[in-house]
Amino acid sequence: MGRAKALLEIGGVPLIVRTARLAAAVAGSATVVGGGGKYRTLGLRVIEDDLPGAGPLGGIATALRASEAPWNLILACDLPYLTRNWLEFLVQRGVASQADAVIPMNTLGAEPLCAVYHKCGEPLIRTAIERGVRKVTDGLKELRVEAIAPAEWKAFDSDGLLFKNMNSPEDYEEAKTRLEADARSGRT
Repeated sequence: MGRAKALLEIGGVPLIVRTARLAAAVAGSATVVGGGGKYRTLGLRVIEDDLPGAGPLGGIATALRASEAPWNLILACDLPYLTRNWLEFLVQRGVASQADAVIPMNTLGAEPLCAVYHKCGEPLIRTAIERGVRKVTDGLKELRVEAIAPAEWKAFDSDGLLFKNMNSPEDYEEAKTRLEADARSGRT
């Protein structure tokens, strides 16, 4: 991308702030893992990553360790097409589940950075990290996972963009153009 994705703006709002606001609207509060001072200056609650260098899997472990809630909504900040309706469904599904994590499945596999995790999974994730695991889906192999099939989540995603993340400047420009046009037209 050439710059920090979290600080890219859509509609004048940095992605990290958009994501935190959406998470807080659904879950009651939001905490950013990592990033330190640069995110605190945006008015966000930030905790440092317990496991720097362990990537997103370390961030998940840190979030679960720091949380007092049994179920936790975990989101990457570069998923600009997430909606409140989808996240409310996801959280409700998690709270009703007997699994350790509820994760949507896409045609390419799991979407573990838009999922809900029970706090009890944290020790299993940390153990995987201690074994050298860094790939998120590999780090979740010991957890009981309830999958949400595409047929279920597609009801929340008529454009097929729900899990499209931003990995290039072109992805960013597309998201910015689409979402700013939606905001101007009153669509969410």
